[in-house]
Formats: sequence, C-alpha cells, structure tokens
Amino acid sequence: MLAPTPTRLPWGRVLTALGLLSAVFPLLAPVSAQEKPNDKLAEPITKGQRIFTCGHSFHVWVPGIVADLAKKAQIPNHTQIGTSSIGGSRVIQHWDIADKDNKAKEALKSGKVDVLTLSPIFLPDPGIEKFTDLAVEHNKDIRICVQPIWLRWDIYEPTTKRPEKVDHNAITGEELRKRHAVYFKLIDEHIQELNKKQGKTVLYIVPAPQAVIALREKIIDGKAPGLKTQEALFTDPLGHGTPPLQALVAYCNYAVIYRRCPVGLPVPEILKKAKLGDQEEKLNLLLQELAWEAVTQHPLSGVSLKP
Repeated sequence: MLAPTPTRLPWGRVLTALGLLSAVFPLLAPVSAQEKPNDKLAEPITKGQRIFTCGHSFHVWVPGIVADLAKKAQIPNHTQIGTSSIGGSRVIQHWDIADKDNKAKEALKSGKVDVLTLSPIFLPDPGIEKFTDLAVEHNKDIRICVQPIWLRWDIYEPTTKRPEKVDHNAITGEELRKRHAVYFKLIDEHIQELNKKQGKTVLYIVPAPQAVIALREKIIDGKAPGLKTQEALFTDPLGHGTPPLQALVAYCNYAVIYRRCPVGLPVPEILKKAKLGDQEEKLNLLLQELAWEAVTQHPLSGVSLKP
C-alpha cells in the first residue's frame, strides 16, 4: 500500500492555473510541467532522452503518448530510438531474439540509449538482468525504467486460477491492493537486488499499476469525471486499456523518465479519443494528479529522494 500523502500546498491547482495562463503566454508552458519546489524530489530532467522500449500490449503504446507529452512540455530532442514489440511477452523473449534481428541489443551496444523501458509480467524473468548488464556495459549512465503490469483478469496468475468470467466492476480497491501486494513486493525486491549487484541505482520502477488502482478507487467513489464504471478502463476481460487508462500509464512513464510533474500539461491526443466532452479537462487533471502521486510515493521511482 502506498504511504500516506504528506501535507503540502495545493500545487496541482497552482500548476493547473499556470497551464491555463500558458494559453495566453506560451513561454510559460514549460513551467506548468515542472514539479513543485521540494528538496526531497529529484531535479527534473530538461534534456530530451533517447529511449528504446521493449514491451507487450500493456506497455508498447506508451512511447507514442510520451512523445506527445514531451512535445507538449516543450522538451527538446526527445527521441524514440526504437521499439521491440511482442504480445504477452516476458522481458527474456526480447533478449532471446536472434542477434542479427535484435534491435534492442543493437541500440544498447551503440551507447546512444539514455533510457531503456521494460515491462515484465511475472518473475522470474532473467531478461531484466541480462539487458541491465548489456546496457550498463555500453553506457554507465543509462537508466532502465521497469513498468510492472496491472493484474490481467484482476488476478495474480501464479497463485490464482483464471476465472471463467471477469467482472471488473465487482472488485473493490482494497481487494485490488491485496491481490497486487505479492507481485509488487517481488518486483521491488528484484529491482533492489539488481541495483545492488550493479553497485548503484540503474533500474527504476514506473508505478503504473498503483496509479490504475487509485483511478479505479476514484471511479468506485464516483469521483472520476466522465468514467462511470471500472469497466470503462478496459477493452476486454484481460485488461487491455482504453484511452483514459493509457493516458494515465503514459503520465506515470513520463514522470519517471523526466522526473517532472505532468500536472498542467494539455490534454494528450490519446485522451481526446475518449470523447469525454466537457469532462475531458477534469479527467485529464485527475489522471495527472494520480500519476504524480503514485510516482512520488514510490521509493524506487527515482523521483522521491530519501529524507
């Protein structure tokens, strides 16, 4: 469970106001994407990052949305170097692609990748460590952002039989957190172990599933503009995301990659596809706030610094 949010100034509303001002004074736009002054948060990254992505259908669409967000935040030279896409994949499957066809290895060996994003499903997954070793060998300053999944079919598959019928609307936030707890613990421990082996922090967690749970709780409480049911976040029982969920997950990735608060950024193109009408801006703000809260509360995101 995420730690309680400390008392703080209402920066979300302040930054939103700055975002509105940017429509009149465009040069103010980058300010709306900066995190609040706080010596417990890492400095934002202002230089465009060169990114390679290995992912499945819960992650592979993230690069396009993050590129849109970087453009809206006026971050220069953001570059998506390449993508390795395999449906339902473990990270090791991207590693095992033959070297002559392995674009991920080729990019990492060039030393020109600033950020590698990975999306494991369940552990063990030796691909995470193999990619880490290769990446660090060719770029000692590379960062590896690991995005866990929100549980498929709302269950922890290694210990739970797949249900014949899935009702996304029937589950509570408390139950969702309980079902994810073991998975989150294993992923966190694995990332800490790999960082220890490297002797420094190389890998970071993108707490997208934590943000998804928080959004589902908002929907249950009737506090998610334009979203009446949890089912509205998914295209199928497995859990593939609709535009609102995709926007939320992309905000989490953006926040970890650039260590910037997304609050105040204009509505991304993906969210416009949801056709939310006058609820669009309100939901966008909520997604931004939930993403930033999840990222700043997670100790392995690289955004929150130890006191």
